[in-house]
Amino acid sequence: MILATFALVACTDGAGPRGAGKVSLALSTVPTATAPSAPTGQAVSASLAAAGSETFTDASHNTLAVTSVELVLRKVELKPVDRSGCDGSGDQSSQTNDVTEASDGNEANDMNEAGDGCDELQAGPILVDLPLGSVERMFEATVPAGTFDELRFQIHKPSDGGDAADQAFLAAHPDFAGISIRVKGTFNSAAFTYTSDLDVEQELRFNPPVEVTAGTPAKLTLSLDLSGWFRSSGTLVDPATAAKDGVNESLVRGNIVQSFESFKDNNEDGRDDNHEGADGSHP
Repeated sequence: MILATFALVACTDGAGPRGAGKVSLALSTVPTATAPSAPTGQAVSASLAAAGSETFTDASHNTLAVTSVELVLRKVELKPVDRSGCDGSGDQSSQTNDVTEASDGNEANDMNEAGDGCDELQAGPILVDLPLGSVERMFEATVPAGTFDELRFQIHKPSDGGDAADQAFLAAHPDFAGISIRVKGTFNSAAFTYTSDLDVEQELRFNPPVEVTAGTPAKLTLSLDLSGWFRSSGTLVDPATAAKDGVNESLVRGNIVQSFESFKDNNEDGRDDNHEGADGSHP
């Protein structure tokens, strides 16, 4: 269940009224058609049979069972293709997954606040509890009609010295001070709780861009592939080794950053509509 209520603001690019359309954003951990496969000789499996959990194995007979994944997100934004009337409109990176990491809990926020004039959705910080093995709608909003090619958001580490929004969030979730990610589960039957202070901005490109028109809702999905979070070259790693200053801390942080995708998903099945057949099936 998503543990958040979004305060949403729809903004324009300065070009005046252009109609409005509905947008919904869902979270998913369902494997996508474009998810990378394991290297030859490495067994990778995910069992979704147990409600509210995901289980992964490898060729060395390690077993990782994930029972809970919580993320703190901030400033969820849709970016229009036409940024000509916006601050920072020259930033047109061609990469599909760009990341900016802040050295503390404030730099990424300051960068966004100062440079973005075309933000279509704003929210957070909010706590989300990933729907393991399934898809769950996170929010709906009305935004100015247009064509959008990027979803931008922050994986955010709330700080005791942060702004008023951080203070309000920590009053409701004091155990997330300095924590942006918390994962619970078992590794080879031993219980673990993994936490991270990852503080990054994610930029995910839509290919092709998504059109939002009056009277035609646009449904988007933010998908996370959990199978690769605690893995090195196909082999599972003990989450305990990914703790602060652990030998696998950087490995897992990098895996998490690269695990996000975003795409149009009108049937809300957690799969990219652009890879579907006419009957809604996937190759």
